[in-house]
Amino acid sequence: MTTVALTKDNFDQIVNGNDMVLVDFWAPWCGPCKGFASVFEAASEKHGDIVFAKVNTDEEQELAASFNIRSIPTLMFFREKVILYSEAGALPGSALEQVISKGKELDMAVVHQEIAERNTGAQE
Repeated sequence: MTTVALTKDNFDQIVNGNDMVLVDFWAPWCGPCKGFASVFEAASEKHGDIVFAKVNTDEEQELAASFNIRSIPTLMFFREKVILYSEAGALPGSALEQVISKGKELDMAVVHQEIAERNTGAQE
């Protein structure tokens, strides 16, 4: 599967319209980003059930700022509109596979329940 360019204009459609989205925040001048790009592309070929998206932080400064991206590359994994993973740094392929596996294995009913309980507690 090819990666999609994620922008502020299509962000809601892509993240809300897909069960799992893996986002790579990058910039053209970033050496580690260039190295990670091949790892990200290889993973996208293996996992057709995940949307792989890239945010060019030079072009999408507003979107990057909304997630407080301070360092690139930064990888973010959304599942059912919930951020399960968000870390800066280029991962080797094996570590990226671990992030993907753990994200897929997670019981999202439990995650949503915990979020609901946290939100209820915050309102009281």
